[in-house]
Amino acid sequence: MTRGRRWAQVRDAAVRAWGIGRSLAIYHGIPGRRARLTRFYRQFLDPGDVAFDIGAHVGSRVRAWRRLGVRVIAVEPQPDCLRVLRVLYGRDPRVTIVPEAVGARPGQARLAVSTASPTVSSMAPEWIDEVTRDPLFARVHWDRSVPVSVTTLDELAARYGEPAFVKIDVEGFETAVLAGLSRPPRALSFEYLPAAHDQAGAALDLVDRLGNYRYNYSPVETMRLAADSWLDADGLRRLLDRFRPAGRSGDVYARLARPAVEPGS
Repeated sequence: MTRGRRWAQVRDAAVRAWGIGRSLAIYHGIPGRRARLTRFYRQFLDPGDVAFDIGAHVGSRVRAWRRLGVRVIAVEPQPDCLRVLRVLYGRDPRVTIVPEAVGARPGQARLAVSTASPTVSSMAPEWIDEVTRDPLFARVHWDRSVPVSVTTLDELAARYGEPAFVKIDVEGFETAVLAGLSRPPRALSFEYLPAAHDQAGAALDLVDRLGNYRYNYSPVETMRLAADSWLDADGLRRLLDRFRPAGRSGDVYARLARPAVEPGS
């Protein structure tokens, strides 16, 4: 091995370590964040539930859900994030780590990886093209790709049980993930990026066809719902239109509407 090649490997390892360290500081190092996450997700999850974390990254939701007595299925194909999950939760009997991607159908694919920003790895080239025009992503470079196995939400449910909650954070691949789901969970969430507004609308259409859902929005990891009451799909679209100019990301939450009680029942 040449000296230049050795130096390149050392530099790559250092950048990857810095990227993962930054993610750990953001998602695990902020005081009070775990408590806020736990309080927030208590409205969706009960002890003994199964929850799917699709795009588990470095496991911040996993940590909060464990405190609620939930059985967590943490799905993550990105190699560096996967190593973190195995270190943090590999021996936890309540956490199952699945080293796969999720899509519309099982198979093989390639995952585009940003070495310096590992939590924005993506299998959606069109999403990468779209968000790179946004100033928030100006310094993100998808500089390599890795082969990954792909499963579906339906396959995961067959393996591990029907989920009460599904969190989807897959950097533009949300519609493909939702296309592999045929039975409505009690609640779910997917990421919203103003730079990919139309893709969020397509994901919303899929969810709305899946079940009788009501919706809300939580901006930028605040763990607070923006609307005082849960909305129908059109109401959510109007809400996102209000937040879109600010350019701040967040998560759309959906929960099945409670059936109306018949008089006298």
